[in-house]
Amino acid sequence: MIIFSSLRQYQEACINKCYTKSTYIDSPCTLPNVLDLVMRFPFHRESITTNNQLLIRLNCQLAKLTRSYQNSDALKLFNQIHSSYHLKPDHYTLSTTLTACANLRDTAAGDQLHAHAIRAGFKAFPHVGNTLLSLYAKAEDLNSVNRVFSEIATPDVYSWTTVLSFYTKLGHIDYAWHLFDLMPQRNVAVWNAIITGCVENGYGGIAFDMFQEMHESGMRHDNYTFASVLSLCCSTELLGFGRQVHSLVIRTGFLVRVSVVNALLTMYFNCGIVRDAYEVFEEAEATMHDQITFNAMIAGLVSRGRDVEALIMFREMQEACLEPTTLTFVSILSSCPSARIGHQVHAQAIKMGFEACTSVSNAAITMYSNCGDLGAAHMVFDRLEEKDLVSWNTMITGYTQGNNFRSAILAYLQMQWAGVEPDDFTVGSLLAYSEFVGIVEMIQALVTKNGLVLSIQVNNALVSAFCKHGKIEHAYRIFGDMSKRNLISWNTIISGCLFNGLPLQGLEIFCDLQMSKLRPGMYTLSIVLSICASISALRHGKQAHGYILRSGFGSETSLGNALVTMYAKCGVLHWSSKVFFGMMERDTVSWNAMISAYAQHGEGKEAVQCFEVMQESGNAEPDQATFTAVLSACSHAGLVDDGTRIFSSMVDDYRVEPGVDHYSCIIDLLGRAGHLDEAERLINSMPFQADSSIWWALLSACTAHGNVRLGRIAAEFLLETEPNNPAVYVLLSNINAAAGQWEEAANVREQMSRTGMMKQPGCSWIRS
Repeated sequence: MIIFSSLRQYQEACINKCYTKSTYIDSPCTLPNVLDLVMRFPFHRESITTNNQLLIRLNCQLAKLTRSYQNSDALKLFNQIHSSYHLKPDHYTLSTTLTACANLRDTAAGDQLHAHAIRAGFKAFPHVGNTLLSLYAKAEDLNSVNRVFSEIATPDVYSWTTVLSFYTKLGHIDYAWHLFDLMPQRNVAVWNAIITGCVENGYGGIAFDMFQEMHESGMRHDNYTFASVLSLCCSTELLGFGRQVHSLVIRTGFLVRVSVVNALLTMYFNCGIVRDAYEVFEEAEATMHDQITFNAMIAGLVSRGRDVEALIMFREMQEACLEPTTLTFVSILSSCPSARIGHQVHAQAIKMGFEACTSVSNAAITMYSNCGDLGAAHMVFDRLEEKDLVSWNTMITGYTQGNNFRSAILAYLQMQWAGVEPDDFTVGSLLAYSEFVGIVEMIQALVTKNGLVLSIQVNNALVSAFCKHGKIEHAYRIFGDMSKRNLISWNTIISGCLFNGLPLQGLEIFCDLQMSKLRPGMYTLSIVLSICASISALRHGKQAHGYILRSGFGSETSLGNALVTMYAKCGVLHWSSKVFFGMMERDTVSWNAMISAYAQHGEGKEAVQCFEVMQESGNAEPDQATFTAVLSACSHAGLVDDGTRIFSSMVDDYRVEPGVDHYSCIIDLLGRAGHLDEAERLINSMPFQADSSIWWALLSACTAHGNVRLGRIAAEFLLETEPNNPAVYVLLSNINAAAGQWEEAANVREQMSRTGMMKQPGCSWIRS
């Protein structure tokens, strides 16, 4: 049995017993019991000292609770202190409790503490005034911030920093700048407050100006300054400035700070400079690599499509004895290249206790859906206890992308039964993969019922869905009823007109777009050029070309490609070549467009030469479309040697697997040149069954060269696939007649008459 020599020792023992854990709530002896034990004893003069020491201990416990984000428990503890008879909260008690109120954004409790501070005379203490400032700043209470700040006799750096951050957060940059000018002295914290505030609220230009002014004033930057400014350099236009800041980081020795390393990694990944990101990661000492650093590397590699390298970095992170975090698993699961690896990563996440984490489970659902394992995705979804909107959207998207629209609709209904309101993404996922127009109309009714009809994104998705199902009138009605439209709205309806055979209406809507406040973008102009190409509208195409040049889009490769195609289809080949050779950058699509232009105009030799120049340039790799275009050019120009050489090069040199179009072109080429036996051997050696386009090419060649045997074989295959096409009978009859086999020709004509088919008379029209 332990004997205590005095009341004070017994009180301290009780207090120590209660605070053996991090929070009094979890202790076997709770705070009310402690106060009860202390208050049982007679109040002697010596207990005043004991009560002061008890208050100090309780203040320490309050601080511990707020530092561990147990703010509600901190308020409960303050209430116990305040309600006791022998303890009186001091200014430290009050400031710490105000911090808890600020963290909770609890202005009601904060106002009561504010009144207590005034009554107790604690407001004169700087730390009390500063915590009041922090409380009202976090609550975005402009009037209270101004009142408290004006009542502080001598604001210190913390006061100024809090007010500056508050005004920049609200977007009052001019007033923040005014306060900045009024400050008697400025240290690095003050500069960081206004720079960070500008960065976080979209005032990047002002943040850059302040950073340069800070540098010129001789004020030394710290890691917070560098991290804030580097976060702005996330585009190629600002990469040069970011590199200068990087050099300054190295010279000032801040590359050893984790926050700066992470900001540099993010900057280089956002700018697509993966090599420099690796160099920063390797230059930083191993001790500087924390979980955030590895997460930045993994997320950056995933964003650049380097999934295997992200997995390697994930393994290195664990070898460095750093446990993966929620963000780690979210990034890795979204990048798993196969279901096997995804299963392993997901199993590790479960073993480490992340199964209940909603964001990790959402990433796992996405991973399984992308791998085609909807069963596993559904299992993860079912086991998830706390499903958020992203969970439901992810599952619905997985079903729609897997062509399981019935399950997607069922999940949508279950989502509503669970009380989760759909958003724009939910509706967009359902509409993007809707199979029938009836489902689109049903979703439209649900959208109207749920009040999402005012959303621009939802209306755009409805317009797109109706256009896809050929209901252009429904689409145009929704477009016309929209109170607000963005550029996607206009692009959707214009492209809908193109795909539904209404090119002139598409051009009219484009004219209406130009009369609005919106400016056509690159995609808009590419649609317009496609419309002009589809109807050979050279005059409109030239006008679009002029608009492109006036709008500063002349250097855009995608628009240059569309112009090459448009001029070729309008019959102006020399303008196609002029645009092509005037392009600053050419990709594979550019070369394909020019080769196709030569092929359409019968310039086979020029097409082959263009293909050879493409090979020599080394800037673009030929793809399947390239070989289709050049083989088609050879076919129409009768370039047998060039065609067979290119076909062999496609297989042997470029490892491109020939498709139906390639075989169709080469067989047509051989057939036109009379090499019918070689064409037959090629058909028999194909890795798949020949389709009708190949047999048509062979039948046409047999008609031209009078090969009755092979023509009958081709005709038999075509009659199986196209029994109601009179052209097959006509060509077969002509082959027999040309060979002098009149009886067979008559039999084919008689068979054609028995089936009730008639040859359609030819016709032509000329547009003036």
